Amino acid sequence: MISLTLSAFRQNLSKFNYNDLSIPGVVLLLMGMLLIPMPPVLLDVLFTFNIASSLLIIMIAIKVRKPLEFSAFPTVLLFATMLRLALNVASTRAILVDGHTGHEAAGKVIAAFGEFVIGGNYVVGFIIFAILVIINFIVVTKGAGRVSEVNARFTLDSMPGKQMAIDADLNAGVIDQETAKTRRAELAQESDFFGSMDGASKFVSGDAIAGLLILIIALVGGLAIGIGQHGLSLSEAGRIYTLLTIGDGLVAQIPSLLLSLATAIVVTRVTTTESITEQVGSQLGNPSALFVTSCIMAILGVVPGMPHLVFITLAAIFAISGVMVMRRQLASDSPKPVPGAAATADPLKELGWEDLDQVDLVGLEIGYGLIPLVNVETGGQLMTRVKGVRKKLSAELGFLIQPVRIRDALSIDPDSYHIVLKGVIRGRGKIKVGREMAINPGQVYGPLEGVATKEPAFGLQAVWIEPSERDHARALGYTVVDAATAIATHLNKVLRENAADLLSHDEVQQLLDKLAVKSPKLVEDLIPAKLSLGVMTRTLQSLLNDAVSIRDMRTIVETLSEVSAKTQDPEQLNALVRPRLGRLIVQGMVDDKEVLSVMTLEPGLEQLLHNVIVQQDQGQGVVMEPGLAERLFAALRDGAKQVETLGHAAVLVVSPAIRPWLARSVRSRVNELVVLSYGEIPDDQVVNVIHTVHAETPKSDATR
Repeated sequence: MISLTLSAFRQNLSKFNYNDLSIPGVVLLLMGMLLIPMPPVLLDVLFTFNIASSLLIIMIAIKVRKPLEFSAFPTVLLFATMLRLALNVASTRAILVDGHTGHEAAGKVIAAFGEFVIGGNYVVGFIIFAILVIINFIVVTKGAGRVSEVNARFTLDSMPGKQMAIDADLNAGVIDQETAKTRRAELAQESDFFGSMDGASKFVSGDAIAGLLILIIALVGGLAIGIGQHGLSLSEAGRIYTLLTIGDGLVAQIPSLLLSLATAIVVTRVTTTESITEQVGSQLGNPSALFVTSCIMAILGVVPGMPHLVFITLAAIFAISGVMVMRRQLASDSPKPVPGAAATADPLKELGWEDLDQVDLVGLEIGYGLIPLVNVETGGQLMTRVKGVRKKLSAELGFLIQPVRIRDALSIDPDSYHIVLKGVIRGRGKIKVGREMAINPGQVYGPLEGVATKEPAFGLQAVWIEPSERDHARALGYTVVDAATAIATHLNKVLRENAADLLSHDEVQQLLDKLAVKSPKLVEDLIPAKLSLGVMTRTLQSLLNDAVSIRDMRTIVETLSEVSAKTQDPEQLNALVRPRLGRLIVQGMVDDKEVLSVMTLEPGLEQLLHNVIVQQDQGQGVVMEPGLAERLFAALRDGAKQVETLGHAAVLVVSPAIRPWLARSVRSRVNELVVLSYGEIPDDQVVNVIHTVHAETPKSDATR
């Protein structure tokens, strides 16, 4: 049993990561320095380590190319500050307890700093210490703190735009999901870093104040202890304790100043691919500026009374530096010879195909005032709504809707948006961020206070209201939606109406490939043996133009395989496929009792239209009298409104011969009307004729 326990202990010990003890070890060391008296030798080691670590930190700060490369800096700054304060406490304890024994009571490092810097003059030493504290606290630390505060504020303010850029690149296919996840993580880390730096800069400023207070307390306490407890004279106590306290303060302030400078370097860095040394060297290396400076220094050098040698020497150094920089720039700008290349090359780059950007298939341009709707972290729901629209339409239409690229456009009003298909604006609207849209569905029970507007998708009367008025508006019969939902509804309408434009050869091929997994022979017999991919695509686009879903690809392909020998015309193929999709077409038009309520044409009118269409197809040049056409469409609009008022879908049933022409005609004149042929209604479907369309015509109105 004991051997098993020892074996398990060894296995756990072998898996233990000793690096996990580093931070707890530092915390224990700091606590020990605060509570336990330290021998002078150990104080010398720790003071030397403090100076070395401060130098290491500032060297790292100089070499980093962007602040996130030193993301641990706020934590490192905290521990470095605590180390310095703990050393101050330990050295002050040693000075007060053993200061009467001599100037090395707190170690040789403090004694060396005190003797070397003070040089026997205690007033000078105190003034130098005060100057270091002023430089550290008022100049470096205060400036770094202000920069940290501004950086944190602007980083948080710019997050919505950066998030939107990442989502736009992802939607456009410029980056993949993993890259987007990495960039979002970097963005979150950047905001956390500058937020932490805003707080960490307070550590440095507090440390500078603490150093001054500790020096005063140690000096006053040392004089009191030396004179009162050890019987030293005032001059002797002043000499010993002043040397020790000022030396202690200098040993602490120099690392503190280095860390303050490192903080300022990190927070003032502009993110580039260069380190600060490379960046400063490349930007300060301006030949014109160096030559002008050299001339001014030379002129000052010949003024009587000036130290001529110093000014003339510096003028020569600046001039030589300008010549060297100019030569280096000329060498870097000159083209390098390429083996086999012509001696003279065209300095202007030729325009290539890569310089042309393809238009986005689906785009949503928004003004900068609508950016909060895109940022998910601040509650923006537009991205979620757009994704929901794509998912819903893809399921209903039967093919994958391409990603919607959302980007900000400075050329439009801040509260406006454009829905763009293939580079063409197909929808516009204005949105009030922070408010909700109360839509009048046709019957409400009172007015609302707010900004009057029109619902962008269907043009209904609406009012922008405060969110607190939502329940009141709903009680009055209004339909209330938020800003993101209003845009998504408009986008859904535009995409649905233009579904045919979203279907290309690539999508059709993918649909066929998906069908071929389960029915390979069916697809193989049709494409390309009986129909080309182009004819197949145009046929499916024709179905989508008629608002017919292409989800049932198996039935569509089977029907096309059967009828492809009769015709290759997409419109005729559409008419032959529709009856096979009858149940799919009418399923959304029946009521709760599975009854299809329809409109029909008056028999005489239908016969007249039939004659006109037949004669047109025969090439006889017969056209419908314009007045009759106008009355027909007006009657169809009135009939559709009456049927919708009764709570039914506006469905018109006509003969198969006139359905294609009538469907195309009403598409732009009576948008809410669906035109079916008699053959598209399943045999077992219950039909209820609730309206007959009449277009009264004078006897002279006929075909001509």
